[in-house]
Amino acid sequence: MRQPRHFLPPAPPLLATLPGSRGRRRALAVGALALAVWLLRPWPPFQWLPGSVVGILLLWAVLEGLRWLWWPHRWS
Repeated sequence: MRQPRHFLPPAPPLLATLPGSRGRRRALAVGALALAVWLLRPWPPFQWLPGSVVGILLLWAVLEGLRWLWWPHRWS
């Protein structure tokens, strides 16, 4: 049977297999989403978002990053 073809390279161990990788992926995804909304703010669909929505999204990204840095997931 033929193996499925993967278009993306495998994730590095820091984001894939090492302990705490789920939290790192989540913090990275939230930060990327907040940065994308902030950078796309000048274009019309994003101009319609109130500034409070963008601010809350950026605050959420900062809090996720701080939570991951200060309280990393412990494993045994």
